[in-house]
Amino acid sequence: MELRQLRYFVEVAEREHISEAAEHLHVAQSAISRQIANLEEELGTPLFERIGRNVKLTPVGKIFLEHCITALKGIDFAAKQVEEYLDPAKGTIKIGFPTSLASYVLPTVISAFKKEYPEISFHLRQGSYKYLIDAVKNRELNLALLGPLPPKDEAINTTVLFSENIHALLPATHPLAKKESINLVDLRHDQFVLFPEGYILNKVAVDACRSVGFMPNITTEGEDMDALKGLVAAGIGVTLLPESSLYDSTPRMTVKVPITIPNIRRTVGIIAPTSRDLAPSEQVFVDFISNFYSRLTRFQ
Repeated sequence: MELRQLRYFVEVAEREHISEAAEHLHVAQSAISRQIANLEEELGTPLFERIGRNVKLTPVGKIFLEHCITALKGIDFAAKQVEEYLDPAKGTIKIGFPTSLASYVLPTVISAFKKEYPEISFHLRQGSYKYLIDAVKNRELNLALLGPLPPKDEAINTTVLFSENIHALLPATHPLAKKESINLVDLRHDQFVLFPEGYILNKVAVDACRSVGFMPNITTEGEDMDALKGLVAAGIGVTLLPESSLYDSTPRMTVKVPITIPNIRRTVGIIAPTSRDLAPSEQVFVDFISNFYSRLTRFQ
């Protein structure tokens, strides 16, 4: 059984078409057909059903595909580690991030890191809170920035970088807009614009409101940070957002106001799988970002 056979098999299985797989891999269709036939002969069972010009996995083919993908990921990771051990200052870091860290935290840390390690590149993937945790657990991603950090889990390691307050973002015309700070209960009669249910910042906001005795009146939902800010600017309602998401992009016609009671905070950090060691370039990045925020915290 050869790696080439496994890669051909996965490509055909995902496309369900041999000629399309051949075109994508830049090899002859006959070469792919021959290698898959050799693989089926070695395994002693068909992996595909031929349906006209297309192919479809057999039940055992589906099982074999799942294990092939896992094996190839492991082999690719092993090759990457060997390459990076030879030169830790090079490599590619796959890292995920949520929308709440996209406008300030992510560009700040990557910009600072690239100044010291210009030859390390990044493969960035934005995603929801749950997706990022699952992607790190199943090794689709090597690292993910998250806020708040998830509870302890045997499948992931967590590194706290900093913690920050959650602020109210109000329309500039709001009766409380000129206050230096507010109590969250002061917003109990307001309409809220929040992320949809299932998003972690929706839970943070709803849990905070519940803690002071009311359920927020959520009249509008948005899946994008800038969309929520725009809705507040339009006077549609109020929202609760992390302080870092408002550093450089508090929109016109809005005011951010600290919340005194309750003190709503979230941790921000980085997660990695416990099932394997970090590659050298990944460890360099985790060490750098930890020291970066440690220095910032010291001077605040």
